Amino acid sequence: MDLGLKDRVYVVTGATRGLGNASARELVADGAKVVVTGRDDRSVADAAAALGPNAVGLAADNADAATPARLITAAREHFGRFDGVLVSVGGPPPGFVADTSDEQWQAAFESVFLGAVRLARAAAAELDAGGVIGFVLSGSVHEPIPGLTISNGLRPGLAGFAKSLADELGPRGIRVVGLLPGRIDTDRVRQLDSLSADPEATRVAAESRIPLRRYGTPEEFGRAAAFLLSPAASYLTGVMLPVDGGVRHGF
Repeated sequence: MDLGLKDRVYVVTGATRGLGNASARELVADGAKVVVTGRDDRSVADAAAALGPNAVGLAADNADAATPARLITAAREHFGRFDGVLVSVGGPPPGFVADTSDEQWQAAFESVFLGAVRLARAAAAELDAGGVIGFVLSGSVHEPIPGLTISNGLRPGLAGFAKSLADELGPRGIRVVGLLPGRIDTDRVRQLDSLSADPEATRVAAESRIPLRRYGTPEEFGRAAAFLLSPAASYLTGVMLPVDGGVRHGF
């Protein structure tokens, strides 16, 4: 199936590694052009170079209020158009309620929540009918994850914002979608597993609770993201898609 991505232009934040990078790779593989971001200049340059001529890198921090305008301008200047954004940021630091400080909450709110809101608002002002705004969220939107208190607090609120935005932008033909990754085999998930006394046993136990009995690959997540962002998904908006191997059975 042709996803209709050829020559469409997307901004993908947090794309130097992990789920953002996997999404950017699949978009480019299907013919799209991407502006990829991250905080570190060298990592951004390396990620863009690995993606080839249909990618450009821009060092940017989602918490910076000037970032949205910079990214959209870069898309138009380098590729002549702007069709959508996928907002992905690194996960907040792990910890339980008693372990997390005000400073950690504030930093995560600025980056994970308010940064995403700013990007979405800026994109909404610039997109035409057929445009799309996507968010990489978490399974914690539906079920809190032990030891990820800050993420558990912020991700569900951002999902609520995304659904409200879908209602507001629908009449203009602009879609808003979310992806809820489960146990995808990224550096972040391996790091979280390593916090246990027996990381291998932790992984085996986690896999036993997944109907497909394995962690997902970044490529599998990236393909789901590319589809949701593509014109092939033109009648999907306001949805929060679990990419979790079947863990969430409900609606």
